[in-house]
Amino acid sequence: MVCGGFTCSKNSLCVLNLLYIMVSLLLIGIAAWGIGFGLISSLRVVGVAVAVGILLFLIALVGLIGAIKHHQVLLFFYMIILFLVFVVQFSVSCASLALNKDQQNQLLEVGWNHTNGAHSDIERSLNCCGFHFYSGNDTCGATCSPKECQPCAPIIERHAEEVLRIVGGIGFFFSFTEILGVWLTYRYRNQKDPRANPSAFL
Repeated sequence: MVCGGFTCSKNSLCVLNLLYIMVSLLLIGIAAWGIGFGLISSLRVVGVAVAVGILLFLIALVGLIGAIKHHQVLLFFYMIILFLVFVVQFSVSCASLALNKDQQNQLLEVGWNHTNGAHSDIERSLNCCGFHFYSGNDTCGATCSPKECQPCAPIIERHAEEVLRIVGGIGFFFSFTEILGVWLTYRYRNQKDPRANPSAFL
């Protein structure tokens, strides 16, 4: 049976927003765990992960309160924000899956050049030094000798396509849950609460 009733729409929205809250707390927890155990030393990477987690938490909280109280204004803003998040996430997912090898390599090099704080983490994890080559002026976080270490670019490029495919797939999955949330919110806003006064204005 299709979920078309007031109670079913309300419960579905509550479950969806609870799922988003759990994902946001998991994201914040993983970032805190990574920096706590010394796996991530870049504050920029941790900051981005925590900021995304907090943003997702706030959006889900607005949706949850709006669903419980059947609050028209909160549900409207939740629907608009969720649709904008869907557009951005769907676009990023499509871009991740559509990148060719040259574009991937160019993107990786730009990313490497803009994440100086994360170089030592990457070098330590992959046991490599430098991107295309290692200059003696830079410090290397790898356990191997800098002269014997291979550059990081070939190792990263080897896994980049698989990672982008996984990220694109996860992005697609969550983007469809977001459009489902927009549809449920739209339906729920236009439904009358059976316990409310029948003559009340919605």
